[in-house]
Amino acid sequence: MSDIALFPLSNALFPAGVLNLRIFEVRYLDLIRRCLADGTEFGVVPLLAGNEVRSPHTPEVLASVGTLARIDACQAPMPTLLEVRCVGTHRFRLVSSQLAKYGLWTGHIELVPDDPPVPIPASLQPSANALGRLVAGLQRQGGDAASKPIVPPYRLDECGWVADRWCELLSLSQAEKARLLGLADPLARLSAIHAALDGQGWLP
Repeated sequence: MSDIALFPLSNALFPAGVLNLRIFEVRYLDLIRRCLADGTEFGVVPLLAGNEVRSPHTPEVLASVGTLARIDACQAPMPTLLEVRCVGTHRFRLVSSQLAKYGLWTGHIELVPDDPPVPIPASLQPSANALGRLVAGLQRQGGDAASKPIVPPYRLDECGWVADRWCELLSLSQAEKARLLGLADPLARLSAIHAALDGQGWLP
């Protein structure tokens, strides 16, 4: 287990997912600059209550799970603004958390094993097919593949990868995204996503 800086967000990041951030709060400007200088990752945690921009009147409630984020690109259009592109690496469980000086959260984490490559069963194949159509549409738009919300390699034959991409894309509550992030079984995660896709009209 180790201690890391945390970035609570109103959306969940999953392994291999892409996260674009515009950073202007002092606490997070310092976090990003420190990670860049040290070559370290930070933890993205779903925010179950409270606001991304800190307010003394609205306490922040963090989920008990999150994903480590690696900074892939960073630009500074202004001295007090950073535009950052991150990629999710590994899931973790948040063992404990502390609100430090200037409102920056830190946490003691325990890494969760990566998903094994579980093939998609025939009953859940429509979920992968729908994601494949979405990926194909993004590719037809042209441009840099790294700038898209879903980036290669496209593992459309793996339960975990397909489930995680839909978890990021679908309109789900933060509590539900945190629950799915905490599901260790990729088949169970895709089964839950398949039901959500069906309910939202994504599947034929």
